[in-house]
Amino acid sequence: MSSLDWIVLVATLTIIVVYGIWKSRGKQNMESYFLGNQSMPWYIVLLSIIGTQASAITFISAPGQAYTDGMRFVQYYFGLPLAMVVLCITFVPIFHRLKVYTAYEFLEQRFDLKTRTLTASLFLIQRGLSTGISICAPSIILSSLLGWNLYWTNLIMGGLLIIYTVAGGTRAVSYTQTLQLAVIFAGMFLAGWMVIHLLPPDIGFKQALQVSGKMNKLNVIVTKFDWNDKYNIWSGLIGGFFLALSYFGTDQSQVGRYLTAKSVKESRLGLLMNGLVKIPMQFLILMIGALVFVFYLYFRAPLFFNEAQLARVHETAQGPALRRLEGKFEELSTVKQQQVKTLAAALEKGEETSIASAQHALQATEDQAQSVRSEAVMLIKNADPGGDANDTNYIFLHFVVNSLPKGLVGLLIAIIFLAAWGSIAAALNSLASTTIIDVYKRLYKSEESPEKYLRMSRVWTLIWGLFCIAVAQFASGLGSLIEVVNILGSWFYGVTLGIFLVAFYMKRIGGTATFYSAIISQVIVLVLFWMEKVSFLWLNAIGCMLVLVIALVIQSFIPAKNEHILNS
Repeated sequence: MSSLDWIVLVATLTIIVVYGIWKSRGKQNMESYFLGNQSMPWYIVLLSIIGTQASAITFISAPGQAYTDGMRFVQYYFGLPLAMVVLCITFVPIFHRLKVYTAYEFLEQRFDLKTRTLTASLFLIQRGLSTGISICAPSIILSSLLGWNLYWTNLIMGGLLIIYTVAGGTRAVSYTQTLQLAVIFAGMFLAGWMVIHLLPPDIGFKQALQVSGKMNKLNVIVTKFDWNDKYNIWSGLIGGFFLALSYFGTDQSQVGRYLTAKSVKESRLGLLMNGLVKIPMQFLILMIGALVFVFYLYFRAPLFFNEAQLARVHETAQGPALRRLEGKFEELSTVKQQQVKTLAAALEKGEETSIASAQHALQATEDQAQSVRSEAVMLIKNADPGGDANDTNYIFLHFVVNSLPKGLVGLLIAIIFLAAWGSIAAALNSLASTTIIDVYKRLYKSEESPEKYLRMSRVWTLIWGLFCIAVAQFASGLGSLIEVVNILGSWFYGVTLGIFLVAFYMKRIGGTATFYSAIISQVIVLVLFWMEKVSFLWLNAIGCMLVLVIALVIQSFIPAKNEHILNS
């Protein structure tokens, strides 16, 4: 990076850290540390919810996902608006009425201690690992593209945000997320504008979208039903609904965001607005990836976007074979550059026969290029079995580093840090609150002074931060990281949601039946994933339904007098 890029990067990150510390000033207790004294207006709640969900993985991997697979990933969010409505009707008023710090406190009141502890433990496992991946995702890519040491990048990525998260708690998290998102959206808008600006003068936004559509990158809706298809309208509406309901209703990293609101009304407004803006936001981020695909039709794309990995393979015995593939790929890129101009000219004239002919020719060449890429990936795997053979996460940042002007590169790199910090800070705060409220205070130290609880809250925020950095050091080479995080969530979210739905709607089922049904269901979900019988999104619906059905069966064998059942 240039000196200007470094100045922009360091200045942006410094402003955020200082702002977070400044916002955390004043006397604190455990309520202000975890709930911000429940003083947040709905728009801060909304931005905090978005900032928690939209990690660096969203802004790094999503454009690459659209580049390789089109925009159909947006269907993953189609169930979210309906989930927000259900949350506002059921979850939000109950959590506010009970004045809980965490969602899992409610489960002991409804069931028993073992069910509360099990659910909290599932959350701690899933969120702790996911947060480590959220640190690792931008660190891997930045270290590869910019030549930074991966382990030091992980330490810096995680270490700086720990400073203001430990100091300020949820108030610092919420307000810094607001400023972070303002910078992120401005930077992503500039990146999208630059993609169009860098195309040939006769190719504008409309023409770029037309070419992208003809290359099947605007495949927003896929109606064919297929259990094994990860992204179609059915898996998005049904599986996505259960995933969103579980994530926003039972994951403390999100529950903790809307529990900071002034009132039930403010929480509901924040969640409903999230349901309205999330799909358009994700649509626009994916569209950037579709436009980057068009950019690399007009200009030469690398054979493999992780060029640091390519350089390592060049030093092995597979180097000569790799160079031959690069030569072949470059020849095809030259052909595509001519063919895309022919397609654009045909689209401009509106001649359907010419459009179909040009589209067929370009698609055939693109298929050949993808075949060469597949050969290269196999060669990379053979030459470096421990290396990263998936370059989806590198596509957008490769464009940023190699195509954008000085200064803007530094801003986009800063955005990666800020997006990571927004989600990680909220996750650390939720991990600490669950550990203190559901484990430390409930099981070990129920009578401590407020000062001691506040001190231990900060200690556990630090401990979880260090744990997540440690996970990040071992989490490289996992493929498309936006998928990895969602798959990991799908292992646990369905079962967790099932526990809460039993609590809300199945009043005759008690804690013992729910506890054992959750354990059985969790095992079945993991086995189904291991057997690769269904797409991961369906695991959310399956896990939830298993808990409901198995709990009902187990309860039928338990005498009511032996079970603590809430009758209300």
